[in-house]
Amino acid sequence: MLTKRSLLLAAAAVIPLLGLSEMASAKEAKKLGLAVANLQADFFNQIKQSVEAYGKEKGIEIVTVDAKGDSATQVSQVQDLITQNIDALIYIPAGATAATVPTKTAKAAGIPVINVDRNAEGAPGDTFIATNSVASAKAVCDYIAKQAGGKGELIIIHGQKGTTPEVDRSKGCGEALSAYPDIKVVGELWSEGWHQDEGFKLTQDLLQSHPDVSIVIGQADALALGAAQAVKVANPGHKVWVAGFDGDVAALRALKGGVFDVTATQQTQGMGRLSVDAAIKLVAGETVPAEQLQDATLTTKDNVDQFIAKHP
Repeated sequence: MLTKRSLLLAAAAVIPLLGLSEMASAKEAKKLGLAVANLQADFFNQIKQSVEAYGKEKGIEIVTVDAKGDSATQVSQVQDLITQNIDALIYIPAGATAATVPTKTAKAAGIPVINVDRNAEGAPGDTFIATNSVASAKAVCDYIAKQAGGKGELIIIHGQKGTTPEVDRSKGCGEALSAYPDIKVVGELWSEGWHQDEGFKLTQDLLQSHPDVSIVIGQADALALGAAQAVKVANPGHKVWVAGFDGDVAALRALKGGVFDVTATQQTQGMGRLSVDAAIKLVAGETVPAEQLQDATLTTKDNVDQFIAKHP
């Protein structure tokens, strides 16, 4: 018959075993998949470099795939990553079309998903890491409106329609412009891939119909650089203020040189590291915030040097 003392001794012996069992069940992230929308874009390339460098510091293998802007390609790439036994997926959707598929596929396989920059509507990741594009776009558009004297004709070159950054930057800019009734939006066009050549062509088309435009909003630095080039070619005979968004390395140098007027510098390096940290926590069974929005810094010729020297 078990005595009270023997029961206590037996219970004491079990407690360390329970602790060992819990420790054994805690999983470590050893391999992460990184599905990038398009590595031709400096913004995504910076995030890739940050994830890979930080992953190396942590002793984690990073398997990177580039969709080159194509949603169908990305769906296939993520399926392949899952077969490689990744512990978590860091996912930057290649567009609004089919963006939910990789998230659903990974989650069905029990793989945590960290969405960066773009979220999949209806199928969000376990956490979403991005710039607070609404607030940052509002700051950019407010700045450029003030520089233009609070009046004039304005055109907007949007990013890829329906993506999280395009929607949020449109909202933020709209909020800013509501305070300037003497600024009239006379034209808007949407790019397919946020590219500089699109910024040039779309701005050129709009300037032909609206030669008196004095403000151009490009929802990405590449679009803004293309817009600035189109303005230069059009030679309108009056000042045209051009705004961008991102803080791309080449664009920051162009901003310093006066090619365009303002951007919002995003924390690409920080977001890359944050996504790896989130993956480590999720794999270990810890909880992370559903949304982790980062500040971007309004950037002009006055403060651009610090970001050229070291990107945040």
